[in-house]
Amino acid sequence: MRYRLSGFAGLLLVMLLTACRAQGSGEEPMAATYRIYYLNSTMTALSAQEYGTNTVIGDQVIEELMDQFRTAPNDMENQVALPSGVGYLGYRQEGSVLYLYFDAAYGSRSVMDPTREILCRAALTKTMTQIDGIDYISIYVADQPLLNQQGQPVGLLADTDFIESISDVNTFERSSLTLYFAAEGGSRLVPESREVVHSINSSMERLIVEELIRGPQVEGHYATLPSDVKLLNVSVNENVCYINFDAAFVGSVIEVKEYIPIYSIVNSLCELSTVSRVQITVNGSSDVMFRDAISLDTQFEKNLDIGKESE
Repeated sequence: MRYRLSGFAGLLLVMLLTACRAQGSGEEPMAATYRIYYLNSTMTALSAQEYGTNTVIGDQVIEELMDQFRTAPNDMENQVALPSGVGYLGYRQEGSVLYLYFDAAYGSRSVMDPTREILCRAALTKTMTQIDGIDYISIYVADQPLLNQQGQPVGLLADTDFIESISDVNTFERSSLTLYFAAEGGSRLVPESREVVHSINSSMERLIVEELIRGPQVEGHYATLPSDVKLLNVSVNENVCYINFDAAFVGSVIEVKEYIPIYSIVNSLCELSTVSRVQITVNGSSDVMFRDAISLDTQFEKNLDIGKESE
């Protein structure tokens, strides 16, 4: 009993000494520092403020950052991205996806106009994906997935969807893409609608290929391109889109028919009015046989019949 008491007393002494050092320095060490994203005074741009916390448990970190996100910042030049009229209902986490639930006011234009909603969406994503283990968020409004202006689900949101440091919402726009992924069995393609927020100066052709590399967001759709492939460059000339990949395009194998990756790219790009044909190269060379079956030394055209093939 004396040994245990002595050990406990020793522990108390260590804690007291540590506390005294912390008081003497005037600073309390923080376990982690995050950036909470707010809006500037004119509600046209994001503005981040650092926030330190000793909280390390995942669920508690989520709750703490959401509390901070909804609390007015000390800096009077900034304001919360989420209007006070929107009710936050809670969250759930599944794997690397954080689902955030709001009441119907989130979707009401009288409460939050489209411009502010884009910024709020970006602020939520960039704030919450800093947490270890969270790569995406998904926003639900009155127990339904957030819809875009075309009535399609917005889907999963990643930090990279909004590029680094949105400075002015007027330099960004929302676009609806039609991407083609593999159906179950890997022998045909199925379309998938996706809304993305991007810089008005970004290449739509590059954006489409990068979204294909990210993979599908709809259950029952399967990847057509390896996740480690690098898109080296993209250009368009006289309605021909030239796509140049690194060697991972031919070095990695996706469990689909050999023509699926090719026409996943071609059909997706040909949804653009600026593209009617696609030329694919690997490290700048078209003298490549893809999977020993398809020569890349050609310009491919859209082929929707692949989507009609039987499994």
